[in-house]
Amino acid sequence: MSTVRRPDHRSAHRSAPAAHTTGLRHVVTHLITPLLMCIGMGLAYLGAFAHPAPHHLPVAVVGSGRSAQLLAQSINDRAGGDLEVRTVGDRAAAVDRLTHQDIFGAYVMPAKGAQGASGVADASGSKGASGRADGSGEAGASSSSAGSSTSSGAAGRGGAGEAARPGKPVPELLVAMAGSDTSATVVQKVFTPIAAQQGAPLKVTDVAPTAEDDPTGQGIFFLLVAISIGSYASVAVIGGAGAVLPLRLRTALAIGTSFVVGLIGAAFAGPVFHLVDHGLSGLWGMAWLYSAGVLLIGTGLHTFLKRWTTLGVMTLFVMLNFTSSGGIFRPEMQNGFFAALHSFWNGAGFVEGVRSHVYFDGYGLAGHLWTLVGWLVAGLVVIGVAALAEKRRRSAEAEAAAHAAAVAAAAVAATVPEPARSGRPAGGVEPGAGHGSANAAAALEEEWEEAVGV
Repeated sequence: MSTVRRPDHRSAHRSAPAAHTTGLRHVVTHLITPLLMCIGMGLAYLGAFAHPAPHHLPVAVVGSGRSAQLLAQSINDRAGGDLEVRTVGDRAAAVDRLTHQDIFGAYVMPAKGAQGASGVADASGSKGASGRADGSGEAGASSSSAGSSTSSGAAGRGGAGEAARPGKPVPELLVAMAGSDTSATVVQKVFTPIAAQQGAPLKVTDVAPTAEDDPTGQGIFFLLVAISIGSYASVAVIGGAGAVLPLRLRTALAIGTSFVVGLIGAAFAGPVFHLVDHGLSGLWGMAWLYSAGVLLIGTGLHTFLKRWTTLGVMTLFVMLNFTSSGGIFRPEMQNGFFAALHSFWNGAGFVEGVRSHVYFDGYGLAGHLWTLVGWLVAGLVVIGVAALAEKRRRSAEAEAAAHAAAVAAAAVAATVPEPARSGRPAGGVEPGAGHGSANAAAALEEEWEEAVGV
């Protein structure tokens, strides 16, 4: 009599919790990446933008007389290091310094500004400093208020009471909106009460206006965001889908992709949104340099970071990059950490380079271009290091495989009779030989999960 064995469901029940534990561990491990992104983005953006305030913001008082010197000294004394007020000889010199971005505002006293200089000086301390603090918090929201060439109505707020009579000289504030809309707004809030003490409205003159379709000048920053996303997202594709390709082909793909990303950025800046009205070819060149640096660094880092590459490039080119670029707040409006990054980070090189090229007649452009070139060279260095690492890795894997095959062959020769050895599967493929490719496919799938999630 034959007996039929019933399936043992207990083993299936025992294996189910183990499978759930493995799956849960897998999910929790992958949740580390978005949680780290949340922490990093919060620290970076809130640390850079939450409490903007001037730190040694350079401004000037136009004039060489005693009244101008008294006013400048009084503002310096009361500002407590938030402002750096200096005097310049005449209006032309002030305009020159503004276009060179040595200062971000210049107060031109009226012809009879010597009268009541002490009262103006007191106003600069009591109201100018508080206006500075308030302006820093509201700079982003009220930035468009400084965009016109003239501004009136300051006299009533200062208690002077009456508007200036026709033909009466009025104080003038010179700003360069293209350099920083938020800084210009803060400077205007500082000098508006001073003009009110003189009983006249403050005339605001923009010596470096932005393009008509980009009144705040912040379109360049958002262009940086678009180019950055196109660049570092392409790193995930080249590193993931192109993992089977040799590094030289991945490098070629990175350079080609940066060319296309630069063209897309130029199209956005020119015919699509009209962020700039001239200098489009130069903007494309800087966009290509910037994108190529990001892609080369990311492609090289993928050799070492694997599925953590997306987090790595987001840290470099989002968290630390956007916050230090100067596109919203210049370094004089940020804390020391982000102000220091602004001096050499590639996002700042792009934003300031475009501003210099389009609005300031190329002044300082060479330094910003060298910043972008430096990051491009850094990308080439990372690619070179990655090539050496991959070469050594392939050599080590080949040696390990050859050693394992030799050990296996020796073991078979010592323990298995000759007839049994002849029964090996066709082609000499050992059982389990496909496990390596399966593991590689699983690792690639995990990496794609990270990239698509981001």
